[in-house]
Amino acid sequence: MKQISEQKIKEKRRLNDVRKNKPDKKIKLRANIIVALLCVIGFAIGFLGILRAQLINGEKYRNAALRQQYSDVKIQADRGMIYDANMKVLAKSAAVFKVFVDPHNIKNEADREIISQILSKRLEMPYEEILEKTKNSKSRYVVIKSQVEFNVKESIVKDLKQHKGLSNAVGYDSDVKRYYPFGNSASTVLGFTGDKDRGLNGIEYYYDNELTGIPGRSITAKNALSQSIGSEYDKIYSTQNGQSLVLTIDSVVQHYLDDALSQVIVDKKANYGCGIVMNVKTGAILAMSTKPDFNLNEPSKLQNPVFITKLDEIKDEAEQKAYKKNAIKEQWKNRCITDSYEPGSVFKCFTASAALEENVVSMKDEFYCSGKIQIADKTYNCSNHSGHGKENIKDGLVNSCNPIFIEIGQKMGSEKFFKYFEAFGFTEKTGVDLPSEMMPIAGKTYHDFNNLGKVQLASSSFGQTFQITPLQILTAICSLGNDGKLMTPYIVDRVLDENQNTIIQNVPTVKRQVVSPKTAKTVVDMMEEGVKSGIAKNAYIPGYRVAGKTGTSQKLLAKGKYISSFAGLAPADDPEIAILIMVDEPEGTFYGSVVAAPTAAEVLKNTLNYYNIEPEYTDEELAKLNIKVPEIIGKDSKEAAIDLQNKGFSVKVIGNKGKVIAQFPAINNLIAKNGTILLMTEKNSKIPNISVPNFEGMNMTQAVKTARSSGINLKMSGYIKGKESLVYRQSAKAGTSIPYASTVTIYFKSSENVADF
Repeated sequence: MKQISEQKIKEKRRLNDVRKNKPDKKIKLRANIIVALLCVIGFAIGFLGILRAQLINGEKYRNAALRQQYSDVKIQADRGMIYDANMKVLAKSAAVFKVFVDPHNIKNEADREIISQILSKRLEMPYEEILEKTKNSKSRYVVIKSQVEFNVKESIVKDLKQHKGLSNAVGYDSDVKRYYPFGNSASTVLGFTGDKDRGLNGIEYYYDNELTGIPGRSITAKNALSQSIGSEYDKIYSTQNGQSLVLTIDSVVQHYLDDALSQVIVDKKANYGCGIVMNVKTGAILAMSTKPDFNLNEPSKLQNPVFITKLDEIKDEAEQKAYKKNAIKEQWKNRCITDSYEPGSVFKCFTASAALEENVVSMKDEFYCSGKIQIADKTYNCSNHSGHGKENIKDGLVNSCNPIFIEIGQKMGSEKFFKYFEAFGFTEKTGVDLPSEMMPIAGKTYHDFNNLGKVQLASSSFGQTFQITPLQILTAICSLGNDGKLMTPYIVDRVLDENQNTIIQNVPTVKRQVVSPKTAKTVVDMMEEGVKSGIAKNAYIPGYRVAGKTGTSQKLLAKGKYISSFAGLAPADDPEIAILIMVDEPEGTFYGSVVAAPTAAEVLKNTLNYYNIEPEYTDEELAKLNIKVPEIIGKDSKEAAIDLQNKGFSVKVIGNKGKVIAQFPAINNLIAKNGTILLMTEKNSKIPNISVPNFEGMNMTQAVKTARSSGINLKMSGYIKGKESLVYRQSAKAGTSIPYASTVTIYFKSSENVADF
């Protein structure tokens, strides 16, 4: 019994221990609640994650998946062409390549180094820069260089094939590059594009929307190695190429202007020069140039010699970098529209126009120039310090007399003067279709009417103390040759679609009638007399009637420095071509009549000849001018030589006696009278060479005598009317070796009675 009782006691104790360790109902309930909550929270988190992935980030994940499964490549559209007036290509786009690297396909560091070395060599880029780019593991598309030529791309392909497994790491996408066949020609006008084929300057910028096309797309399926596998889902969306532009610029006239302007900048060691050639009747710009300029194919290369010299003088690296950046921007400027200057005596044409139109003066009214004039407390001098004496308005313009025009300005008064200052367009932009045209500002670039007192009116009357752009001046000059009508200048003639169909045609636009046709013609006649016998005589062109006015203005912010200019029209009886030449800070003789006028004459002569505007020579001009070489081939050499000598030619015969089989110069070439003709009677005869003399500084008689004794023919150009005319330039450099009887063009100008301020 005792043993049974002990067993019951043990069992009872065991049951009590179990009861003590067993949770009660409350604990069970709490546990169940916690488990339920955890389930709900977990489900909610999962549900929210799904919701977020599908609704909020669904597009992101879908795009990520598509990027892995598909290649979506942008196909660059061709930028529109830019043509000159004769459809010569001035700017075009060509297919090139964009070289990129997929860092995920580079297996090891050795491969990375080889790839970087190959790309560095072929793309002419720093090795370290490429090496760093290939370490970009976040992207599978790292662009190394854009606008890579086909031959360069092919050399990379060839180099990579020599190393197994490297080709998959480098890829090539289509790209476009802009080319400018004429290099520097009209560079500040055309402008250029950037890496993304968007216009950054000039016409390229102004007409960027028209020139830029709509890109296409190429969508292809790809595998895990990012290789195209081709599928039914591949799609190509075609590009829409940009529209093309046909300019009013004629590349031939542009060449004449560029060459002449470059030459005067070199000869006169000037800062820069501007030139514009326009159609008088329409306002179409035939040529526009700023020199020095830059090569459109290398726009970021510094080419201005003045800037290069200053850059070399800077020693601090940071300062040098900042200067170079600013200098490059400066050489991009189209100074014909961005920069203003004091026009000087050229402006007298407009003062005369206003005074005649308002009947303030007549052609018969007489004035007196004593050499100076006093207005309020300021004295103004004439370029002729001893004075011109009695003059009418025509004499005043021909002699460029400051006192006469100051007196005329005072007679007009501020109200009438300012009325025409506005009417000729000097208080507004011209409206030309080019970017960055300077906006005149009252009180800053010109005198506000309310502040146009007697002194300000006096200086303004002859073109001082206010500033305007070269294009403003020439546009106003054109109005005088266009019966008083002021035109809006323009540079794009028409816009073409992809199929060369004209979709936009620009037409000449008359802004307003500034003066009457009678007044305009009267002033042009006075300007013509200035070229015939006055200060502007160095703009004279034998056989052509030229009307023009020179100007010389002192720079306000550069003591002792001047701006030389000339603006003119031809032919004067029915103007078709207008020209402006402006030269900043020429060294030596700085008068516009000596610096700018001869340059304008060179461009005008070539342009008039190019447009087949026939010269009409006077008897006096014919007596001094060039003649056509007669035909001698087939004639007996002895008889031909005697005949030519009787006509005043110098003759040299090479070979035995017999018939002439060749002559030099050839038939109908123009040479000066009493020139040299070479006759040859045998095949393969060798023409001897001679050295070109230095003609500069000679008068006509001296030049002809020197040329004849040297066996050289001359062509005369420039002001050949006066005995004081001297040669200032020659087409072949002194000391150059040329064939016997070759022709050298010599240019004359006068340095007497040419002061024009």
